[in-house]
Amino acid sequence: MRTGKLAELAGVSADTLRHYERIGLLPSPQRSAGGYRLYAPAALDRVRLIRRARAIGFSLKELGGILRVREQGGAPCREVRAMAGDKLAALEHRIEEMIELRRLLKDILTQWDKKLAGTPKGARAYLLEGLSKQ
Repeated sequence: MRTGKLAELAGVSADTLRHYERIGLLPSPQRSAGGYRLYAPAALDRVRLIRRARAIGFSLKELGGILRVREQGGAPCREVRAMAGDKLAALEHRIEEMIELRRLLKDILTQWDKKLAGTPKGARAYLLEGLSKQ
């Protein structure tokens, strides 16, 4: 199939396909007599795999390493599992940070509401300056 069709079916741009090809995530396709790229049906599965892996946090560099090991006959399954576990731990840590940030922001808003209640309309309350005292 040609680039445009593969891009449409995979939900990516033609530029993305060419990028994947340049960095080795997608094998170089055959070319038509007119020079158009002609991708094998398996290319669609590969692009979908890349998109799903990216959606759960794998980088293109990580995927390149994993796919190279697979193409050389290796079985990087345990490494993939370990990497995904690390991504989950990092996500959980980030969620904890965001929960703490939410708590802090709620506290700040409560303080600002009190300060604004005692500030005449049109007068400056210097809300942001108060952040340095937090």
